[in-house]
Amino acid sequence: MKAVVFHGVGDIGVDEVPEPAIEEPTDAIVRLTASAICGTDLHFVRGTMPGTKEGRILGHEGVGIVEEVGDYVRNLVPGDRVVIPSTIACGTCSYCRAGYYAQCDNANPNGPTTAFFGGPEEAGGFDGLQAEKARIPYANVGLVKLPEEVSDDQAILISDIFPTGYQAAEIAEIRDGDVVCVFGCGPVGQFAIWSAKHLGAGRVVAVDSVPDRLDAARRQGAEVVNFEEEDPVELIEEMTRGSGVDRVIDAVGVDANRAPEADEERFEQAIEQLVPERAPEGSQWQPGSGPTQVLEWAVEVVAKAGTICLIGVYPPSVKSFPIGAAMMKNLTLTMGNCNHRKYIPRLVELTRAGVVDPSALITQIADTHTVIEAYELFDQRRPGWLKVALDPAAATA
Repeated sequence: MKAVVFHGVGDIGVDEVPEPAIEEPTDAIVRLTASAICGTDLHFVRGTMPGTKEGRILGHEGVGIVEEVGDYVRNLVPGDRVVIPSTIACGTCSYCRAGYYAQCDNANPNGPTTAFFGGPEEAGGFDGLQAEKARIPYANVGLVKLPEEVSDDQAILISDIFPTGYQAAEIAEIRDGDVVCVFGCGPVGQFAIWSAKHLGAGRVVAVDSVPDRLDAARRQGAEVVNFEEEDPVELIEEMTRGSGVDRVIDAVGVDANRAPEADEERFEQAIEQLVPERAPEGSQWQPGSGPTQVLEWAVEVVAKAGTICLIGVYPPSVKSFPIGAAMMKNLTLTMGNCNHRKYIPRLVELTRAGVVDPSALITQIADTHTVIEAYELFDQRRPGWLKVALDPAAATA
C-alpha cells in the first residue's frame, strides 16, 4: 500500500509499504477513507520534535472502514464506519477510567508518556494514519462508530483538531462572560475559539499574523490582533482597559514565530538548543523563529488570578518559562496532550445535531495536488491552506 513516510528532518515521501496485520486480539485493521495533515506532523519534519524513526508512517488523524477485527474486539464488525482518536488508550487502567486517556498506563510500550499514531519512538513507535490502511491497537476503545449524518469531512476534524480545541477551552476554566485570548489561529486555534464561545466566553481575542487565519477567526466573532503589525501585549491591555484577559489558550506551541521587535539573538540561541538537527537553510521545513514567544506573551496579557492553558505542543527539551512572573500574578497553568477519546463521542453528537459543522475548516483536499506538495504548502502557511484533508486512496508521490 502507499503511505506518507518519514525519512529524516526535511525529508518525507510517499512510499510503497507492507499492509498492516492483526498483532493483538484487541487490534483492528481500518481502511482509511480520509486523513489529514496536522501542525504536529510539521514538528517532526522541521526537527522541533526529535526522535521520529526513519521509515515511520506519519499522520494521526483518520476516518475509515473496519476491515478486520481481533478476537477481543466485540463491539465492531467489518464494514463499520469509524473515526480514529489520535491518541491511543486501553480504556481499562485508572487513568483511562478517569478520562485521562492521553496518560494511559498500557498503550505506550516505550514508557509512561502519551501514545499516539505516527510520532516519535517515545510516543510508542506506532505507524500513522496517512496511509491506505492502519492497525489500530485497543480498537474496542479507540474506534468510535460514526452515524450516517456525519460525513468524512466532518469526522476527520473530530479525530484530533476539534477535541484538542475543545479540551483547551474546558481546562482553561472558561466561565460565562470571560474575556479569552487565543494565541494561534490555525486549526486548533479556530476550534478553541468556537469552544470558548460555546462554553460561555463573553469576548474572544485572537492573535496571529496570517491574514486568512485572522479572517477565519473574525468570521467566528473573535476580535483579531496581527502581532506583526501591532504589539499584542500593549493592544490587549488597551482592549481590556488595563485589566488583561481572564483566560489564555496557547494553540501554537514550539513552532511559534517571534515578534518583529523581539531579541533575535536570544531566540536563535534557544532554537539551537531545541533543534539538534535542522533542514538545509531555505523557506521549507524551518522551525518557528520564537519557540517560547507565546509563553512570554501569555503571562503578560493574562489578568491576575487568571488561567493559561497550553495546548500547543512543546517537547521535553523546552526548559524556559517565565515561572516567577506567573507566580507573582497567582496564575493557574493547565496543559497537556488531548484526551481525545473523552471528547469524541460528545463532538460527534454535536455534529449530528447540527450544532456545529467541523468541515467548514477544511480549505484544501489533497487530491489534485500531490501529498508532498500539500505538506510543503501547509508548512509555508500559504493563503487558503488552513487545514488539509488527504484522500489516502489517491495519494501520489
